[in-house]
Amino acid sequence: MEKMRENISETWLVLISVILVTAIFAKIILFKLGKEDKRKCRLPPGRRGWPLIGDSINWYNAVASSHPPQFVEEMVKRYGKIFSCSLFGKWAVVSADPSFNRFVMQNEGRLFISSYPKSFRDLVGKNGVITVQGEQQRKLHGIASNMMRLEKLKFHFLNDIQKVMVQTLGNFNNNQVILLQDVCRKVAIHLMVNQLLGVSSESQVNEMAQLFSDFVDGCLSIPINIPGYAYHTAMKARENIISKINKIIEEHRQKGAPMEGSGVLGRLLEEESLPDDAVADFIINLLFAGNETTTKTMLFAVYFLTQCPRAMKQLLEEHSSLRSDSGDELLTWQDYKAMSFTQCVIDETLRLGGIAIWLMREAKEDVQYQDFIIPKGCFVVPFLSAVHLDEKIYSGALDFNPWRWMEHENEEKRNWRSSPFYAPFGGGARFCPGAELARLQIALFLHYFVTTYRWTQMKEDRMSFFPSARLVNGFEICLTRRQDETD
Repeated sequence: MEKMRENISETWLVLISVILVTAIFAKIILFKLGKEDKRKCRLPPGRRGWPLIGDSINWYNAVASSHPPQFVEEMVKRYGKIFSCSLFGKWAVVSADPSFNRFVMQNEGRLFISSYPKSFRDLVGKNGVITVQGEQQRKLHGIASNMMRLEKLKFHFLNDIQKVMVQTLGNFNNNQVILLQDVCRKVAIHLMVNQLLGVSSESQVNEMAQLFSDFVDGCLSIPINIPGYAYHTAMKARENIISKINKIIEEHRQKGAPMEGSGVLGRLLEEESLPDDAVADFIINLLFAGNETTTKTMLFAVYFLTQCPRAMKQLLEEHSSLRSDSGDELLTWQDYKAMSFTQCVIDETLRLGGIAIWLMREAKEDVQYQDFIIPKGCFVVPFLSAVHLDEKIYSGALDFNPWRWMEHENEEKRNWRSSPFYAPFGGGARFCPGAELARLQIALFLHYFVTTYRWTQMKEDRMSFFPSARLVNGFEICLTRRQDETD
């Protein structure tokens, strides 16, 4: 927790530094914007907010809370679902409009490009699928999608995921108190290291987990490469991770044949033609994206289920039935496809607690949408969470209600690949290629966790989303093994 507080403090230092550095230029930028020919620049209605800093403080106060869309909802009441405000020293167009959000995602690379802080770009690498643009992005995204398509989930991932679950979740003592946030983090990094690199020994996994923790801590840090700063520690961690990836690549080449258990990296070397530096960045990007999504969704799912005993009971009944009906020690693909209520729980968890709160894009050129013209270089922010939590779209939007996904009226909304109303994995050219894998991991985690343990919550907790989606107290729970219970 102390480390977390230090990271949060440093993040606020980043914000203050950015505000101070951009203050000199802010007036110039605003002046230039004010001089724009109104016939060429008709921004959506909005406001400039405070001098120099605009609405940046109000923005971060909202997104760091348990209800990130608060600022957006207040602005929507005044100006409509597409509005403009001043963020980070320049104009931004923010949207809670499902159709416009989809328009932005579908025009990735043509009208809009993704925008990331320098520290993040440096750490994920210039060849990372998250940050590259244009044809290279399409190529890498296609490779990632191929590596994690459904057929490969069945044959390359299903059993390995379950072995990791048994190994990481099966050894807690009766009445042991845990911080579930730490457990989910360990499970997720173990899964990703195992599936991407083929690494399974506990010592290697723990080493990689520490390196990756340092790596993630630097993604929103001040980009100062001096000892003592999180960015420096993160860059060192990146070097060590790349060194380990390159070692596995070298071992693969020395074998001269496909390596059994070498994970996505082994198949990538066999099936694709990429330079070594691009391979390393590619794996780091998948490690980052897969670890963050899986960790937080597993954590929030258990958190919501704890607050909803009825859903917990129905989920347990579904999984207990699977375990008793399956003759094999491990679940089959058919067992996974039979987890209908589990999928509703996952969808509802992603709607309420998805970590893709908003997307940050930048207009490549002047873009016309309806009566608005968004000028080149303007930030464009599709605020996905504001749509997911809109009472006009979802009745009882702030309630955990997995049964909503069984209702006929929500069938079209539920298609997370194409629905403008539900986009937990983004959309367009940057749609998350590991979406199906993440859902498989979360479903299997829920199976092994709820059928092995009961738990009681030790203290009150609340969700927080910035700088990292988490539960403030780590969700402290006391476990009781179901097999050790006496009636």
